[in-house]
Amino acid sequence: MSDERRTESTAHQNFETIAIHAGNTADPLTGAVVPPIYQVSTYKQDGVGGLRGGYEYSRSANPTRSALEENLAALEGGRRGLAFASGLAAEDCLLRALLAPGDHVVIPNDAYGGTFRLFAKVAGRWGVEFSVADTSDVEAVRAAATERTKLVWVETPSNPLLGITDIAAVAGVARSIGARLVVDNTFASPYLQQPLALGADVVVHSTTKYMGGHSDVVGGALVTADEALGEELAFHQNAMGAVAGPFDAWLVLRGVKTLAVRMDRHSENASRVAEMLSAHPRVSSVLYPGLESHPGHDVAVKQMKSFGGMVSFRVADGEAAAVEVCDRAKLFTLGESLGGVESLIEHPGRMTHASVAGSLLEVPSDLVRLSVGIESADDLLADLRAALA
Repeated sequence: MSDERRTESTAHQNFETIAIHAGNTADPLTGAVVPPIYQVSTYKQDGVGGLRGGYEYSRSANPTRSALEENLAALEGGRRGLAFASGLAAEDCLLRALLAPGDHVVIPNDAYGGTFRLFAKVAGRWGVEFSVADTSDVEAVRAAATERTKLVWVETPSNPLLGITDIAAVAGVARSIGARLVVDNTFASPYLQQPLALGADVVVHSTTKYMGGHSDVVGGALVTADEALGEELAFHQNAMGAVAGPFDAWLVLRGVKTLAVRMDRHSENASRVAEMLSAHPRVSSVLYPGLESHPGHDVAVKQMKSFGGMVSFRVADGEAAAVEVCDRAKLFTLGESLGGVESLIEHPGRMTHASVAGSLLEVPSDLVRLSVGIESADDLLADLRAALA
């Protein structure tokens, strides 16, 4: 579907309707209401250069992936969506497409460990420089920028410290210095937050997380507000080749259909977990933007529909006690990743964020991160109380 038709078809629809219908056109051959998995590498041409629907080779385009990419763009209110093999593949494509040796990026002081590793260990080797800033402080972002800054990178809520950045305010800073604003919207999902509407140029997702929602797929996405930028990224997506496979695209497309109802339940359960932990004697602090005590609460209220399913907390007795809590939990599965229907618990310092140890992004050693699932909240609370006992 063309961008104009897509915009017309979704402009007056609510999110829940868009999630189920955008890109999900009934199969013209059989009438199947779910798009088929086109598990194919190449396509018969009707004469040399006579492509059916523009398909010639599945690295360049695949009908199942096209359906997901149309859906992603509609969900974020963007002009172009692109689906990748992982969130980091999407980030790598973005960096290589938009940056050159000598360019500079401002990144958060609490970015995801894999993102930091990509900047520090990969992009840095071909001459891309970066500075670290507390992106919740607009003036700190401005101070970290240089005359060579091409991108301002934001995670909100951030991973794993649940920091909140005022997207509209930072977008203003980025525009004033001639840079683009990139927002990692993985923790919030497009149901809870719409960065492009707040001034972002590009949205990044690990679709492995809430978009897929069932811990059975690895994927990533980019969505752009500008069609020309989307075309530039699509060129690099094809040239670099780290695209989402047909089955993976189909799994994410399936997961998105229930995104709204899942995020409502994730947020409800996480709120109850955060409130319980806030009153627990073995917990020294709780990081959840839904709590009025959170320093970013007012901004989160302004730019988010609800506060999501991620909760982090610090254990009063230190690192060993935090590790023990992770080991003692039963219903909360000890594991990396997040955003699935089942609840997960992890120790970021030794697991997902081990790559930032010794850097400016090092996380507290007594920190525990929860991905609160959609099970019974009462059962989740009982499990955490037992783990903290």
